[in-house]
Amino acid sequence: MAAIGVHFGYTCACVAIFKDGRADVIANDAGDRVTPSVVAYRDTEQFVGIAAKQGRVRNATNTVVKVKQLLGRTAGDPETKAHIAESKCPVVCKGEKLYYDISAGEHNKLVTPDAVAKLVLEKMRETAQSALASDVTDAVITVPFEFTQAQKTALREAAEAAGFNVLRLIHEPSAALLAYNIGQEFPSGKSHVLVYKLGGTSLSVTALQVNGGMFRVLDTLTDHSVGGDSFTDALAQHLAAEFKRSYKQDVSCNTRAMMKLMNGADLAKHSLSSLNSANCFVDSLHDGIDFDCNISRARFEVLCSSLFNKSIQPIKALLETVGLSSGDINKVVLCGGSARIPRLQQLIREMFPDVEQLCSTPPDEVIALGAALQAGLLAGKEGPSPDDESVGVDACATDILVKELDESGAEVFNVLLPAGTPLPARRQHTLLGRGQLSSLCLELYQRVTQQPQKLARIVLRDLEPKEDNHDINTVLTMKRDGSLHVSCVDESSGRSEAITIAVAS
Repeated sequence: MAAIGVHFGYTCACVAIFKDGRADVIANDAGDRVTPSVVAYRDTEQFVGIAAKQGRVRNATNTVVKVKQLLGRTAGDPETKAHIAESKCPVVCKGEKLYYDISAGEHNKLVTPDAVAKLVLEKMRETAQSALASDVTDAVITVPFEFTQAQKTALREAAEAAGFNVLRLIHEPSAALLAYNIGQEFPSGKSHVLVYKLGGTSLSVTALQVNGGMFRVLDTLTDHSVGGDSFTDALAQHLAAEFKRSYKQDVSCNTRAMMKLMNGADLAKHSLSSLNSANCFVDSLHDGIDFDCNISRARFEVLCSSLFNKSIQPIKALLETVGLSSGDINKVVLCGGSARIPRLQQLIREMFPDVEQLCSTPPDEVIALGAALQAGLLAGKEGPSPDDESVGVDACATDILVKELDESGAEVFNVLLPAGTPLPARRQHTLLGRGQLSSLCLELYQRVTQQPQKLARIVLRDLEPKEDNHDINTVLTMKRDGSLHVSCVDESSGRSEAITIAVAS
């Protein structure tokens, strides 16, 4: 039975299929194996992918990029505010819901981030089905490790609206390990693998432990201040300076001209991953002037030297956090389009001189391949038997906390399930309440940023007043699929309440 694996990234998306016992990445109708996660609106039409990206210069206010940043987020989220400040397409908030304000056509219309994501995922489905020549919809979708429950749910719903039957959501580092069949080589004994992902808008580094064919996440670090776009921007700024030097005209404050330079710089950056030099040509950059500039790989590396250093620092911080040295790492897996950059690969190789660096599969395709292999395993019997296949042991992505009052009456948050806890996990906690109270409220939170976000609320009512404190026995159980079950029992009366928060794995 065939199945589909999808990696829906912040800037690009990639789809792979599992068929006849193997996984392959599928090229889109433009012949590209990776599709920009860009959607453009014009009158009554929508364009997805490279056509939308290339037309953004003339249609910026109706072109949505990096929509994944808004999926499942609230208006007050810092990442939401950063996206709104950067987006050329206006974002508005109505009734606590976020919308893109699209002005194409006769009337303005409001489009949700979920609807935009649906169009990108529909493109992935159509691309896969064209290769399979069938209506296969079974799919595994990948998510970043730090995705919250709300973000996972939003992505799953968008995928289902796009026509997918979502078999499972799996974390991107797990998919990268599956793509390289890691877990089979170490039937016994522990080993450690570092997954380094440099995508378009962020950098994430994850340490995993492989033990007897099983692997679990030790910890992960994500930096949203550096990504492939940072390198493109640095190169575009250099090109703007070269244009000013040659033609005595400053285009750095001209939005349209800089978008043209960003497109040219992006193409040049990709070329420099395989060539020693690249030519950047921009037609009619400013005042009808065509701009042509040659960039060497050495010059690019000098321009981005500070970014390279910034891209390496999280590795050292992560190893220190998990208590490992570079000598404890057995393999390094590279993924994300910008992990193709030769200088970056060299710096990582210097950090791990005796460690195998896995980058034979194109880094921007490896996650989709891993997802397809997992989809093949779940959808049918063509893949390896479950007894032989490595299994990813997921971990709690965020801290799960309970809000309580201390002795002074001040609100405090106590961590019940720390981020990185291997799943399934079970925690027991006793909630104390004054005896004269007839009801008690338990509030659970998850810590995504500094400010915890409310996750669930359970109220125990009709408690009998007593002289001593109420002792509420609370049990939290988080399953492998990420769902959280919470039960509360008043030990004196036996009165109980329970709630299940269903989330994607």
